[in-house]
Amino acid sequence: MSEAAVAIVVPVLDEAVALPALISHFATLDPPPAQIIMVDGESEDESVALATQAGWRVITAERGRARQINAGVEAATGPLVCVVHADSFPPADMVAVIRETLSDRRTALASFTPLITGTRTRWLTSAHNYVKTWYAPLVTRPHLFVRGVRLLFGDHAMFFRREDFLAIGGCTPGDIVMEEADLCVKFARLGRIRMVPRIVRTSDRRIAAWGPLKANWIYFKVGILWALGLRDRMARDYPDVR
Repeated sequence: MSEAAVAIVVPVLDEAVALPALISHFATLDPPPAQIIMVDGESEDESVALATQAGWRVITAERGRARQINAGVEAATGPLVCVVHADSFPPADMVAVIRETLSDRRTALASFTPLITGTRTRWLTSAHNYVKTWYAPLVTRPHLFVRGVRLLFGDHAMFFRREDFLAIGGCTPGDIVMEEADLCVKFARLGRIRMVPRIVRTSDRRIAAWGPLKANWIYFKVGILWALGLRDRMARDYPDVR
């Protein structure tokens, strides 16, 4: 397989409503990825059937986003990997962007720039999430902030070299949420953390369900719990929305 081959890993739990749109979107990617691996966490809906019909490779893993991502990266054969959530849509040229970004060996981990949209575009929350990638490390990991490290939260479609992911031990297995911020801390010792100026559209379903004020309060609270190391509380305070 080519040294520039890109594998997409999609961790899924009961995403039959979201998957048809993602399947259609991935069919438009140009150039296409070398692999699309859906990692199912014991879904009880039609998620597995939909992915199988789309020609994706489907594997199963113990429920939990961190464990599912670890399993997907382990199963990937491409040297470059991008993790995409089921309700997020990277740009059509994502494969080319990933190849170009990671051709710079100084970059250890990168992501697209999320725009929360769906029922409507959530400009304020999207802007806050962008700013938070800078101030969150200042508050929670100042030693990383002074090195220019960003903490990436949410559905950014993060990408990296598979060998680097395995070298740092992957995601912390018990993490249900905030696994992306934890990865930033781990990857920081290998190189630069970047957010490329290209949009990944991600669903506003949580904001639509909770309302903007409650949603942003939950995001903030879970971030504080992560910073304090209270990992067992995070999942309880971040309920699923399908």
